[in-house]
Amino acid sequence: MDKHFTITIHDENGVKKFNVHKLLKKLFFYFLALLFVLGIFGIAVIVYLNHSVDVIEAKKANLQKAYKQLASKNLALQIDMQKTHVKLFEKKKELEEVSDSLSEIEELMGLKPIASTNLQERVNITKLTSKERATLLELIPNGSPVEYHGITSKFGRRIHPMRHTREFHKGIDLKAKRNTPVYATADGIVEWAAYHKRSGFGNLIILVHLYGFKTYFAHLKKIVVKSGQFVKKGTLIGYTGNSGLSNGPHLHYEIRFIQRPLNPYWFIKWTQKNYNQIFEKEKKVPWSSVLEAMNQIQIVQK
Repeated sequence: MDKHFTITIHDENGVKKFNVHKLLKKLFFYFLALLFVLGIFGIAVIVYLNHSVDVIEAKKANLQKAYKQLASKNLALQIDMQKTHVKLFEKKKELEEVSDSLSEIEELMGLKPIASTNLQERVNITKLTSKERATLLELIPNGSPVEYHGITSKFGRRIHPMRHTREFHKGIDLKAKRNTPVYATADGIVEWAAYHKRSGFGNLIILVHLYGFKTYFAHLKKIVVKSGQFVKKGTLIGYTGNSGLSNGPHLHYEIRFIQRPLNPYWFIKWTQKNYNQIFEKEKKVPWSSVLEAMNQIQIVQK
């Protein structure tokens, strides 16, 4: 007969007996099973950690190798930079000497040096005679297309007066009464002279000038030139009005360089007296290339 303890409990539901010996036996087996599971889990964790350490060590070795390679390249670059620095210092000294000499020539010729332009541009500007300057002012838009009475809307971002949306204003709106004469601001060919509905410009004139420049004259009441016609600077081309998407009589005036909108204000103020100002204010035009092109044309003509 097995040794065991019997616990008897009497309650309202009857008598309950518990075999203490069998219960302990079950608890013992459960404990052993738990230890086995914990052992397996512990082994798995140790294996995973060992693998992680191996991966980290491999990465560390690769980083150390890469560090040594970069350190070697860095040292070589520092040596090259030192050599280059010496050469640049010598070149800079030569350029400063040339620039100083050029400044003296500019002062003797009555030209004010332009601080923001490079040496090549300054040389090209210096080469232009008063006659060549006058020719340049005939070929590139300058001056006001109407009698100047101020600007009602500037170049840049604004709230459109009709659409009431924030847009980039590619030109300026010049104050002008209805039927004010509009004149060409440079020699050119009439590319467009008709109503332009899609843009909202209404009656529009587009002039094509040399060296990649274009001028736009919008919201006109009357156009007096035809497409394909050649016009000289100062030629009457139309009269101001209020056509298209406009809230009142004025002249919308644009200047573009290879379709890139420029601020017309600086071109309106450009004259022989402040000839150098445009090179300081307008940075979107490669002036050295424009001046070089003009020189090449003059050479061919000679």
